[in-house]
Amino acid sequence: MDQTMDDIELGELLDELRRRGKTVTTAESCTGGLLAGRITDIPGSSDVFHQGFVTYCDRAKHKLLQVKKKTLKRYTAVSRQTAKEMAKGGAKAAGAGYALSVTGYAGPPSGDGDDSVGLVYIGCFYEGRTRVQKCHFTGTRTSIRRQSVETALSLLRSCIAE
Repeated sequence: MDQTMDDIELGELLDELRRRGKTVTTAESCTGGLLAGRITDIPGSSDVFHQGFVTYCDRAKHKLLQVKKKTLKRYTAVSRQTAKEMAKGGAKAAGAGYALSVTGYAGPPSGDGDDSVGLVYIGCFYEGRTRVQKCHFTGTRTSIRRQSVETALSLLRSCIAE
């Protein structure tokens, strides 16, 4: 798991967005708003975070984030392609310079040897391009969701530094 970003580090990250005159949005599935909540825990975050999207079902991903039905059918909601379209669609819908997307399987397992729990794709749209990171987390549902949030914030930091 990536090291947890403390509030001071996250505040500095948001300050950097503020200095650049940029905003960030979230497009979440398995984290269910946890990422947006982590960002808005920081005082003054409203300067750079205006809205986020929780799109738990495919229909919402398509309707709110413009994820193509073809993408969802061919690759499923938990895929590199969907994470990429979620991030790009979230940025466009919110008018944000940066967008973080999270889609994955937090658990519990569906049974029958299901080993997909912990598979998460995290995307970051920035400067007209999108990076997607494939992750395999372990632990409880809560732990997987928290690891996803921290990894998304680390990806944002990396994209801002580019």
